[in-house]
Amino acid sequence: MARVQVVEETKLEKPQYGGWVLCLQWCRYLYDNGTMELGFRFIWRRPESGALQPARGQARIPTLEDAEKLIKVARKKGWGDYIGD
Repeated sequence: MARVQVVEETKLEKPQYGGWVLCLQWCRYLYDNGTMELGFRFIWRRPESGALQPARGQARIPTLEDAEKLIKVARKKGWGDYIGD
């Protein structure tokens, strides 16, 4: 198991997603054995609360254009090219 600490986040909200917000996050993954890894993940935020909707490591990305937009914003903010090692 791993605990996840979000370091940075960028969001994409589109009317056709019914209030759901697609996010790209730069995270620390803290494992039970004491190790840590850094990396990116896509995840959704719920419309009513803004709470994260974890899906066992999988988030449906409606279009590659959405993914590219989020990556572009992360790069503009200076964290989109980090290396997860």
